[in-house]
Amino acid sequence: QVQLVESGGGLVQPGGSLRLSCTASTSLFNKYTMGWYRQASGKQRELVATITTDTNYADSVKGRFTISRDNAKRTVYLQMNSLKPEDTAVYFCNANWLRATYWGQGTQVTVSS
Repeated sequence: QVQLVESGGGLVQPGGSLRLSCTASTSLFNKYTMGWYRQASGKQRELVATITTDTNYADSVKGRFTISRDNAKRTVYLQMNSLKPEDTAVYFCNANWLRATYWGQGTQVTVSS
């Protein structure tokens, strides 16, 4: 079992920035595909970005969000710039390797003036 602990959410004005962090409990962190997903109220959970040695982004966040990882710290980050009200959601960290997938508890991001 892998525990994922997220931090960094909060309230930010449109155009602002936030950085989310997610630290994993596993020593095999480097083997996992790490990702960020989000779920807005009344909507399905959707992919934001994933990272292995490459990165993958949803079209809606390309050019504004950057996913990165520090394997030594067992941490994945999501730098979010130029935030929009439509980015408001609960953001979830995900770890995936072979047939095992784990989720964090989620962190709220609210973009509002």
